[in-house]
Amino acid sequence: MSWLEELFGTPKPIIAMCHLIALPGDPAYDSQKGMDYVIERAEADLKALQDGGVDAIMFSNEASIPYQTQTERITAVAMARVIGELKSQIRVPFGVNVLWDAEASVDLAVATGAKFIREIFSGVYGSDFGLWNTNAGATVRHLHRLGGKGIRLLFNIVPEAAAYLGSRDIVDVARSTVFNCQPDALLVSGLTAGQETSTAILQRVKEAVKDTPVFANTGVRLENIEEQLRIADGAVVGTTFKREGYIWNEVDEGRVRAFMEKVRQIRLQYKN
Repeated sequence: MSWLEELFGTPKPIIAMCHLIALPGDPAYDSQKGMDYVIERAEADLKALQDGGVDAIMFSNEASIPYQTQTERITAVAMARVIGELKSQIRVPFGVNVLWDAEASVDLAVATGAKFIREIFSGVYGSDFGLWNTNAGATVRHLHRLGGKGIRLLFNIVPEAAAYLGSRDIVDVARSTVFNCQPDALLVSGLTAGQETSTAILQRVKEAVKDTPVFANTGVRLENIEEQLRIADGAVVGTTFKREGYIWNEVDEGRVRAFMEKVRQIRLQYKN
């Protein structure tokens, strides 16, 4: 049995995003409503996602726009409070992503008991957030120093709103990342959150790293989930679960149920 099935209990798992609204320090933070409102919104979305049947939850500070590659301390602290307040209600495996700060994501995961982290762990990019440099070796060593050895690392190798510096082909990036960094999974994204992941790129990456799970990371919808899961080993889903399919709306449990019912039908053909 693969680690995916051991952790998520199913082939082709769907990791649902629990997007937190703006946090203290973010330009859009509502200081009058405060952290209690942040928690209230997260609690409602968590309930809708779990009742709708998703396989896992990933908490992210999606509304911390414009993103930072080195976040302020309050960001991970605020996220830890949200997760801590909701921990007794979480019924599925959960992960974290502090956009876009790999060490902060590690800190948050260890502190909250998260089972996995999605991040930009490797590579150097030109991005909307400036020059984006990483240090996978230092980040992984930081994880081990904190006692987080068992936390699964999901490497996003096609970062949103960024391009690899240099003319490396995605297949070369995938192969060298697997060899040099030993990720638990690779994630392939579109240009921004909600933008469809290219099936052609997914196919090339999966063929290049057959023994490493590959996830579709953005733009997975009811209309394309069958094609995406034909190639990918799982998917990260956020925007399509929101009311009217709009990223900043609340989660619509009906949309979650319809999506997951289709996923269950698709998965029947992949069960041993």
